[in-house]
Amino acid sequence: MYLAWTTVANRADAERLAADVVTRQLAVCVQIDGPIISYYRWQNHTERAEEQRLCFKCLPSHLPALEKHVLSIHPYDTPEWVVIAAERVAEKYLSWAGASSSTPPL
Repeated sequence: MYLAWTTVANRADAERLAADVVTRQLAVCVQIDGPIISYYRWQNHTERAEEQRLCFKCLPSHLPALEKHVLSIHPYDTPEWVVIAAERVAEKYLSWAGASSSTPPL
């Protein structure tokens, strides 16, 4: 299983993105945290932003399609996209994830 993160500026965008990828069966679950406060450098300035963080859970076969889709509809010009492989996943959760997924998207 993979975990991927991104952030968006508001709750409406977070809800829309989460519902979209679960409906398309690109992710088996998306959790929304927020608001969070992000500090970062953008165009030579230190910025502070209140954001919503999304954590996507997906199977390896779905990761390429999930990434392509999220990045194509993301509202930011330069979205955060960080992916890690889960070292351990409970067998029951992994079985549920497999049963909740369709065949890999094109």
